[in-house]
Amino acid sequence: MSASVHPTRRSGFTPLAKSAIRRGVSSAAPTTTSTFGARDLAVVVMMNLLWGLNIVAVKEAVVLVPPITAGMLRQLIVLLVCASALRVVPGKMVPLFALGVLSGGLFYVFINLSLAVSDNVGALAIAGQLGVPFSLLLAIAVLRERIHAPRVIGILLAFAGVGLLVFDPAAAREGLGLALTAASSLVWAICSLIQRRLVGVPVLTIYAWIGLLGTLALAAASWWFEPGAIARLPRTPIAALLPIAFSGIGSTVLGHGSMMWLLQRHPVSTVTPLTLAAPVVSVAAASYWFGTLLTWPMVAGGAVAMLGVAIVTIRTAAKGERRA
Repeated sequence: MSASVHPTRRSGFTPLAKSAIRRGVSSAAPTTTSTFGARDLAVVVMMNLLWGLNIVAVKEAVVLVPPITAGMLRQLIVLLVCASALRVVPGKMVPLFALGVLSGGLFYVFINLSLAVSDNVGALAIAGQLGVPFSLLLAIAVLRERIHAPRVIGILLAFAGVGLLVFDPAAAREGLGLALTAASSLVWAICSLIQRRLVGVPVLTIYAWIGLLGTLALAAASWWFEPGAIARLPRTPIAALLPIAFSGIGSTVLGHGSMMWLLQRHPVSTVTPLTLAAPVVSVAAASYWFGTLLTWPMVAGGAVAMLGVAIVTIRTAAKGERRA
């Protein structure tokens, strides 16, 4: 899960990401279909690598900088990148404020704290996939969306896969981290519903508000829960800020900007399943970087959870295409 943003000015971003932003697309914008070629594949690979490696960057960041303060710095980067698009959108300010506080603030409190208190980062990457079934369950409860057997099975598999982690002693010890990750997934799911009310709002504007409100919310939380952390930032080594910069620019701006570029060229049902490689990259990267062992319960749990998420994702994307 990443939580997340879209590009801007001239700062070395790929032409792909910038073209998507220049159009001011939204996640619900209509798509045009073209042949899926080598350039599209390269963007998919880059996007999944950026999102997959982000969990390593965030874990390193919260080791070097207090977790809430690290989240504030990430959102500040997002704000600086997207500031030129910050503007009042008549009739959309309530959902924009709600999204900014939740997606830009509360989500990062949960996810950064979960990484700060945990050693088994791969287990958190698996638990983070609960955002997809949570999102569908909220759509059923709030929007009265009707689902059929395949997506019900997908939801059950996703939860069962995460449940299998309790059979891995190393993962089972991460109870607090897993609970915080599940909470962040629920916040992400709520935000996915709010985003449905922002159809037509330029992506840059959405993330400018997320950056602004997230920075303010996390600065207040840092001041309250991490006294002195902001005051110590000028003495923080530059190397400690690099993982935060990677998260803000790489995962959020470039990663999501590339996603929007793909959605402008191909149907949602084609693009969305291509994001399923990111959590696999996360688990593998975390295992390699932090030296955590991939046990059979963890591999089995991850496989079952990803199967469930894949079913929900693919069926939901196909359903959206049929409606369009």
